[in-house]
Amino acid sequence: GKDRIIFATKEDHETPSSAELVADDPDDPYEEQGLILPNGDINWNCPCLGGMASGPCGEQFKSAFSCFHYSTEEIKGSDCVDQFRAMQECMQKYPDLYPQEDENEEKEKSSKDLEATPMEASAAKEEKGSS
Repeated sequence: GKDRIIFATKEDHETPSSAELVADDPDDPYEEQGLILPNGDINWNCPCLGGMASGPCGEQFKSAFSCFHYSTEEIKGSDCVDQFRAMQECMQKYPDLYPQEDENEEKEKSSKDLEATPMEASAAKEEKGSS
């Protein structure tokens, strides 16, 4: 693989490092490429994903996102409902890692929507009556 594990001893840390910094490889296909690589593949290393591709639901996220990205349906992603449902079910098991929208905010929004509806209805009645 790309990673290498090195065990260091106390003696290793007592001498100054002789490591040389190497400039970034301009040909690295994952460096500064954004979400979609030039060949059309998804760049799972893109910082824009915010770590969603790793973690306990990483595989479900990758499955759902890949399905959506490569979807050729008339309504893009409409063939990916099962994958998104699996991802959502996984994320609900880890609320600390994947916070849901605050329930209080949802209640406030829905109560505001309910408040607006009767006002709009009464305003419409007044308009009809005044003509």
